[in-house]
Amino acid sequence: MIQVGDTLPAGSLKEFIEVEGNGCSLGPNTFDVPTETKGKTVAIFALPGAYTPTCSAKHVPGFVAKAGDLKAAGVDEIWCVSVNDAFVMGAWAKDQHVPEQLHMLADGNGAFTRALGLELDATPFGMGLRAKRFALYAEDGVVKQLHVEAPGEFRVSSADYVLEHLG
Repeated sequence: MIQVGDTLPAGSLKEFIEVEGNGCSLGPNTFDVPTETKGKTVAIFALPGAYTPTCSAKHVPGFVAKAGDLKAAGVDEIWCVSVNDAFVMGAWAKDQHVPEQLHMLADGNGAFTRALGLELDATPFGMGLRAKRFALYAEDGVVKQLHVEAPGEFRVSSADYVLEHLG
């Protein structure tokens, strides 16, 4: 499992873009993790699945509500990562009224999640491999904070908890 002080693993994530601009074309765009974190501070939170109860009712809404506070605290970008496809993440972003600075990134095959060592076997629930619920803060691709939830919990990966532990 990735630890504080480690560099984020190489990998790519996909984001569905509906409006062409900022160097992104329409449709799913690939985001290379090392390239996209270089020289930036990034808060990354991951969750087991789009449209699932806690994820939709608490996790994403918390980061939507605190996006401005995170920016004021020095976070350049916020990433929501889930083992879903880019089309699902794009639709969920619209449903959740996600602001521009929060990227809804698909880890379609779970490769990035596995590289982090933070996969969750949700096959008993018919969901296959998913991401554990976690949040991390990275500067220039180096993990400075890592908060992994205990099974069934939602506390240390919340936007409020991440904010409390910045700076």
